[in-house]
Amino acid sequence: MLKSYLGPFLVTIFITIFILLMQFLWKYVDDLVGKGLEWDVILRLMFYASATFVPLALPLAVLLSSLMTFGNMGEHYELVSIKSAGISLQKAMQPLIILAVLISISAFLFSNYVFPVANLKFGSLLYDIRQKKLAFNLDEGIFDNELNGYVIRAGRKAKDNKTIYDVMIYDHTGRMGNTKVTVAKKGLMELSPNQKQLVITLYNGYNYIEVTNERDYRQNHPFEEIKFKKQILSFDLSQLDLSHTNESLFKNHYSMLNIKQLDHAIDSLSRFVTTREVAFRQNALRNFGYLRPKRKNYRNGEMAQKEAKKAPVLYPFLRNFDLAARSQILEIAQRHTRSAKDNVLFHVNRIINPKKQLIIRHEIIWNQKFKLSLACLIFFFIGAPLGAIIRKGGLGLPVVISVIFFVIYHVISVTGVKAARAGELSVVFGVWLSTMVILPLGLFLTYKATTDAPLMDSESWEKFFEKHKAVKKTVDF
Repeated sequence: MLKSYLGPFLVTIFITIFILLMQFLWKYVDDLVGKGLEWDVILRLMFYASATFVPLALPLAVLLSSLMTFGNMGEHYELVSIKSAGISLQKAMQPLIILAVLISISAFLFSNYVFPVANLKFGSLLYDIRQKKLAFNLDEGIFDNELNGYVIRAGRKAKDNKTIYDVMIYDHTGRMGNTKVTVAKKGLMELSPNQKQLVITLYNGYNYIEVTNERDYRQNHPFEEIKFKKQILSFDLSQLDLSHTNESLFKNHYSMLNIKQLDHAIDSLSRFVTTREVAFRQNALRNFGYLRPKRKNYRNGEMAQKEAKKAPVLYPFLRNFDLAARSQILEIAQRHTRSAKDNVLFHVNRIINPKKQLIIRHEIIWNQKFKLSLACLIFFFIGAPLGAIIRKGGLGLPVVISVIFFVIYHVISVTGVKAARAGELSVVFGVWLSTMVILPLGLFLTYKATTDAPLMDSESWEKFFEKHKAVKKTVDF
């Protein structure tokens, strides 16, 4: 049974990761094509991307492989032989249950230790590739500015892709505009032996230079013209190489942390929010002290009640002022109120709410690490009983059923996570909503499979509906 399960499991997880990888390449094809990336860089990117797809591919592989395994056994009457030998389905499933538990534990360890590192490597490498400029390729009649400080145009290129004609080069390294221009009738492009420099040899051309280091050059416009028969120009291509960003710039992102680091980040962010709220409350009372209610400290409560009854009624206090003073008082009060409101909104929207959103995202990732391992276990208890019930193996019906179940699970999961991020649901409920939906289904299918319930038997359903119709007719009568 283990042998019949491991084969489909490894094949399905490989196929699932391959499909997700092709989707990734199709999504980022614009960032990869035309940049002269080496094969080792592309292979590393694909390897890291494949590792990040495991949390999505592993539950589907568990569901499909368990459904195929027990479907094949049911189709070839192996389950019937096992039951006729006096072995229950629960006992027959014990080896695979142990394997499913081990897969779930491995999924948690992968999600906690391997996935953050793979996500960090993948994110930093993809960022470097996106920042990399396109490989230098001079097209006919187009001004190319890929080389910093220079703009190059070739009117025509020969078939050897090296010889160029009607060459024009603008030198902007001095940041003085188009003050240095080189034109030539013919040129030859070659790479240096170390592939780090582009060497262009020009023939029969001119250098036009506007002199800008003389006095009153803006009024006089001094100009130099230098004719040459041969001139060699060298351009540094290191600026087009793939630069490697320091990974420490990305390692504090919530998707690249393990459980311990997430706990530390959540605790630090919560302390920051609490400290800022307390400090803001104290500063608000200090800056707007007149809003603080003034109370006298009485040792005796009865004396305080007596003093309160004797206190004169001060409101409406504006009656004590003339009309001009009332208008001025109201204007000052409105100005202070608007200032206090703007201060509160700025503090909440710019400081408190972003930090709380960050805490929510950390908590979502924290819960998802446990959710993956439990999802693998639940999908096993959906696929195995369902395969024993439908008794169909191969890649036909099991694939359709697996995709339907997984799409439902994934849609509910994405919806719950988005609602949790928006604050419409609690983090725990939003993340675990999909698990709470499929868990009763797994328990129901396991119960039906172990009790040999005719769930997929058409005759049983016909008898059920006939019985229901008979009961309805009796009640109507």
